[in-house]
Amino acid sequence: MEYDKNSEVYSKVVRAGKRTYFFDVKATKGNDLYITLTESKKTTVDGRESYQKHKIFLYKEDFDKFQEGLSDALNKIEDLVSSGEYGKKESVDSESFSGLSFDDLK
Repeated sequence: MEYDKNSEVYSKVVRAGKRTYFFDVKATKGNDLYITLTESKKTTVDGRESYQKHKIFLYKEDFDKFQEGLSDALNKIEDLVSSGEYGKKESVDSESFSGLSFDDLK
């Protein structure tokens, strides 16, 4: 299947309080897949609402290392919270991250 240069193959929106995260899988002209991660935060300045956006491009050659780093950081957070060292004694909902698999994108 051929995709347009800016073709969006899949999109997942995650709303979290004042922030919204967009996980967009896109395809290049050469049919290589990549991910854009966008954080959008609603702000109000002088009574006017606007959105601040920050975007990260994640390319297929970095999927494994990114996934390793993210998993490591989330596991560390869960350990620290569980030990009572940080935050409230609420567990990190690892189920909310279970849908993040890059294996299908290789």
